[in-house]
Amino acid sequence: MIPTNTEGPTPDVELNAVLHELVTSVQAILGDNFIAAYLQGSFAVGDWDTHSDVDFAVAVDHEVSETHLAALQSMHARIYDLDSNWAKHLEGSYFPRETLRHDDPSRTPLLYLDNTSRELVRSDHDNTRVVRWVTREHGIALAGPDAHGLIDPVTADDLRQEVLATMRNWAQQVLANPDQMDNRWYQPFAVLSYCRMLHTLHTGRVGSKPAGAQWAISALDSRWADLIKRAWEERPNPSLKVRQKAEPIDFTRTLDFIKYALAVSQQYASAQP
Repeated sequence: MIPTNTEGPTPDVELNAVLHELVTSVQAILGDNFIAAYLQGSFAVGDWDTHSDVDFAVAVDHEVSETHLAALQSMHARIYDLDSNWAKHLEGSYFPRETLRHDDPSRTPLLYLDNTSRELVRSDHDNTRVVRWVTREHGIALAGPDAHGLIDPVTADDLRQEVLATMRNWAQQVLANPDQMDNRWYQPFAVLSYCRMLHTLHTGRVGSKPAGAQWAISALDSRWADLIKRAWEERPNPSLKVRQKAEPIDFTRTLDFIKYALAVSQQYASAQP
């Protein structure tokens, strides 16, 4: 079995225990099909806090068999039931080796565990250049080799192209049906996400949500500063706030902010630091 990093991938002892249980269980189930497991997302790029998702990526040699899938489903349900809040916020995908290595324009659905879910589904959520870049450049190996040997480099221009497309597609969906954003989780999440995406366009790198928010407050038109600050203050207790209506003024201003972000997106993509 490939050795597991036992020195502690994060400063949080409880989270480290959950990750150890996850990785050793995945290794035991997949056997020789297991290549590596990585911590990515905010724990990799920095600025994580107690409200962060725990993003992971598992590399496998080939597609997971139906027998192994059934075992993984049981394992993820068992880990979800552990006496730890972190165990409810694992999120990640299983990448076959060749899918992980290269950009996949077709966005092939992968086995995916959503945040707060106990069941794997098929989703293209993580089959992105952003996830590949973060995993390759900042991913923390929980078991297996450094990600540089498994993932081809993702250029700054490739990142910018994907982020521009994401901004446009997401805006189209939200502006066509704004009610989906009318809660105290989604509305601030949209604000912070558009700040982060604009920041990526500017730098050609993926940064953290706090870094994106701080940059946006100083770089964007000052009329958006208060909206961005309130969005950050709304992060605690997402499971409660997703059931509460957004503040009407912030809801309306967020729709305007999304339009503004689209209007300036090409400017920041072109004005490289």
